[in-house]
Amino acid sequence: MYDNYKVVVNTAAGRRRCMQYLVPFVISSDIVDRYDIWINTHNGADIEFFRKLSKAYSKINLVWQPDGIVDGISSINAFYKKCIEEQTVYCKLDDDIIWMEEDSIEKMVKFRIDNPEYFVVSPLIINNSLSTYLLQERGKIKLDKYYNPMCAHPILWKNGEFAVQLHQWFLNTQLTTGKYRDLHISKQPMGMTRFSINCILWFGDVMKEFNGIVPGDDEEFVSCIYPTRHGMMNCWNGDVVMAHFAFYTQREKLDKANILQQYGDYLAEIWSNDSNMRMIHQNVQSIMEHIAEKEKELRSIPSPYREKMKKKKGVLKRIYDKSPFLIKYIVRTVYLKLQPKPVYIK
Repeated sequence: MYDNYKVVVNTAAGRRRCMQYLVPFVISSDIVDRYDIWINTHNGADIEFFRKLSKAYSKINLVWQPDGIVDGISSINAFYKKCIEEQTVYCKLDDDIIWMEEDSIEKMVKFRIDNPEYFVVSPLIINNSLSTYLLQERGKIKLDKYYNPMCAHPILWKNGEFAVQLHQWFLNTQLTTGKYRDLHISKQPMGMTRFSINCILWFGDVMKEFNGIVPGDDEEFVSCIYPTRHGMMNCWNGDVVMAHFAFYTQREKLDKANILQQYGDYLAEIWSNDSNMRMIHQNVQSIMEHIAEKEKELRSIPSPYREKMKKKKGVLKRIYDKSPFLIKYIVRTVYLKLQPKPVYIK
């Protein structure tokens, strides 16, 4: 509880290799009443990891996909229907948030309550395209040239080598030196723009107004569609910093650079000096080791979910796919010429 609000953290899960570092931050927060882990995976080893966590910590509550279908990020939107409790602040954390500054959750909940006019609020995220843009424009980081504010920026979002350099810059010059608070930029409102929702907070009362029904892409709906339709804005709390590991376009490069392990080593050292965090970390690592020993067996367990049916290709499409390049080129050219002129305004 915080200021008479129930506090519920949730994570669309996910990958235990990242969540092993996220879970201690959430479990150790005294203001968190419940940690909802949204089971959005077919991976039996990851599911068993979450089950063991829920047995070890009463704060953890496993939430199963309401429609019984898991299809990556496309099946996340249904979980919001369970996030409409009144007098409740919800904090959604991506499963690969791998570091946050001290008391981040409490600071974000306070900011959420103190700024009710915004639809969702977000901290400053290391490895988030628009957060990087803010750091650039506030003079907190020096890039090789000006990069514009795009959610799916080809460099700030997509490029794996950039992500490696960004994380190394943060680890070496900000985190291990204890200077990360120098990145604080205070409050920064935003509107009518999409941003990666690596961490967002909302009021259950507001979500209840539309029964938590989030159509399609939850990121587009939360960051753009709903606030724009209702004349609202979103807002960064630039005085809280968190680190997000990777977008799928960056993961291969980051893994080769051993970035995740560098954060893990740093956290293990820091947590060794705090008895509570050390105990939680050791418990989580013990569960990780148990899962690793039985991973092959666990991954062979049938998924509790249905998979989305893949649409079968028609006969003509199968013939086309097997055709030589020249035939494909001729067919595609003729097809495009036969298409009616599009009508953009109705």
